Amino acid sequence: MGAGPVGLLCAAVAKAHGASTIVSVDIVQSKLDFAAGFAATHTYASQRIPAADNAKAIRELAGFPDGVDVVIDASGAEPSIQAAIHTVRMGGTYVQGGMGKPDITFPIMAMCLKEVTVKGSFRYGPGDYRLAVDLVAAGKVDVKKLVTSVVSFSQAEEAFKKVKEGEAIKVLIAGPNEKI
Repeated sequence: MGAGPVGLLCAAVAKAHGASTIVSVDIVQSKLDFAAGFAATHTYASQRIPAADNAKAIRELAGFPDGVDVVIDASGAEPSIQAAIHTVRMGGTYVQGGMGKPDITFPIMAMCLKEVTVKGSFRYGPGDYRLAVDLVAAGKVDVKKLVTSVVSFSQAEEAFKKVKEGEAIKVLIAGPNEKI
């Protein structure tokens, strides 16, 4: 859930570890278009409908009507989190990686009835940094594809706007004394 840099990298790592079906979900079509060429086998444009309805559409798209093994939310958006819980299968795993509002409405009954394993993630843990370097070095995850552009420090504000508006995936900003 979420096709920004973190969500896209999660998809790429899942693919590198052998996941056969990867669905990238977002509200921005340009991000989904990028995801389709990066690591996703399927993409879904989240709708302004009940979370359970989005989840049903995602499960059907993926070919898993009873739910998927793992859902990673990299968006932190309340509707995404709600849909994620309804997307994961009985006994599946849900990972919350995106940071959003401090308090949200959470489908706790669905989580409990399905006996979902819930994991939070704030930063990388032991061994994650080495794994990331190894995946990039082996060519299994191509981080260069994520970089939409490199801009000068004076263009930083405009770069942030482009990312926020979904016009860019990842923009590198040169330091104030660096030349591009």
